Amino acid sequence: MHPGLCRPNAALLRSFCRCCLSRAQSLPGGSLSSLPRQMSRWNSLENNSPSPAQKPPRVLITGGLGQLGVGLAQILREQYGSENVILSDIKKPPPHVLSSGPFVYADVLDYKHLRELIINYRVTWLIHYSALLSAVGEANVALARKINITENCLRIFVPSTIGAFGPSSPRDPAPDLCVQRPRTIYGVSKVHGELMGEYLHHKYGLDFRCLRYPGVISVNTPPGGGTTDYAVQIFHDALSTGHYECYLRPDTRLPMMHISDCHRATIEFMQAPECQMSLRTYNIAAMSFTPEEVAEEIRKHLPHLKVTYNPDSVRQNIADSWPVRFDDTNARRDWGWAPAFQLEELVSDMLRSVRDKRTNEGLPVS
Repeated sequence: MHPGLCRPNAALLRSFCRCCLSRAQSLPGGSLSSLPRQMSRWNSLENNSPSPAQKPPRVLITGGLGQLGVGLAQILREQYGSENVILSDIKKPPPHVLSSGPFVYADVLDYKHLRELIINYRVTWLIHYSALLSAVGEANVALARKINITENCLRIFVPSTIGAFGPSSPRDPAPDLCVQRPRTIYGVSKVHGELMGEYLHHKYGLDFRCLRYPGVISVNTPPGGGTTDYAVQIFHDALSTGHYECYLRPDTRLPMMHISDCHRATIEFMQAPECQMSLRTYNIAAMSFTPEEVAEEIRKHLPHLKVTYNPDSVRQNIADSWPVRFDDTNARRDWGWAPAFQLEELVSDMLRSVRDKRTNEGLPVS
């Protein structure tokens, strides 16, 4: 890691985009993939595989050892083949990740090495998951600026976030297009990524795609410093000690999503033909709840759960600047987005998954 903002010079960036766009234009329109049976729209792997006339995409996932990358790679490998999905990160992968498919070391700040990977592996989809979460980013501003702002080409997916909005944005609901002006470095870098991607699309024809994720809830990755991470930790504490101390006020409402819906939305969006897209950056929504509401839903399964509240000023101020709901009308209309999980299904699934995880690890379950 070198100090300063990682930004390739404009001439090199234009050259990179032109040489890659000719390959990106030949990408398959794609069909829907398969997920567990809750996802009724993805009926079978057999029906959703690329036709013989289509070449499967070659996918490189940066930041692949974070909350989203390993799970997304597993789903993509089931559809397109293990050899066509390359995970990358700057951390050492655990054995089960190494054995599941290709993994390469890739520092997204090393532009030359990243370009070599794209060329050598004939990458046609680049999914950029390298980032620092909101509260962690505030404590590491210089590092967050370098990691969260990266410019590349191909059919490129760069996730954005609820954090891309600010206190002057409409909050209930927040539309796709509005004033944003976030007040965290995490959000500022995400807005920069959205605008840079749209600029490169309009200027050079880059197939740039971006989804604004709500808070993503998953059992597989421990909370990593995000403002919405209380909605993960509360399940672990409910099953371990029966008590959770929340760092947000009980009435703090934020948009949330089960990780299965997040993965499915990402793949459906990447597979959608360009002609269906009226935007390059879309909101996606599933549910919106408060700490008090998720605690009440958990108590239907674990009546003994006790929740206390000790608001942390940094994360509370961040949450108060974010939307309480997303308007995802355009995603539903343009490429058929629809979530499978609401709060009741999410709580049941998370409690079952956390209980199984703790049992398998030999940890006590309350």
